[in-house]
Amino acid sequence: MAEKNILAYFKSPEQAEKALEQIKTLKLADSSIDRFDGYPGDGLDHIENPVTSDFPNLGSLTLGGDFLPNAGILAAASVSASGMSSGGKDNEITGRDILLTIVIEEEDFDKAMAIVQNEGALV
Repeated sequence: MAEKNILAYFKSPEQAEKALEQIKTLKLADSSIDRFDGYPGDGLDHIENPVTSDFPNLGSLTLGGDFLPNAGILAAASVSASGMSSGGKDNEITGRDILLTIVIEEEDFDKAMAIVQNEGALV
């Protein structure tokens, strides 16, 4: 039988896990829960001192990214780099950094889609 996939974005890992537990009762082929970020790298592993200028660019200092020089300059233009904005309270996308990926049999696709949407996912 054919398989379909679902990419569901959640605000917390707990929401994604709750949805996945319900979906496991269906014909699930594969699944994963991942956190993603818009910036490369694993973040800072040591304290940076802006006074001594031991950081490569503002993006690396404020966003904790692992940037090439020009990419760090571009990332510093983000509102997240300044710390002066949270992205807006009415922004539907803000805070959805948990991705539940599901590969499911076609016959259970609609049921799985209803489950993730009921648990608050953006699909």
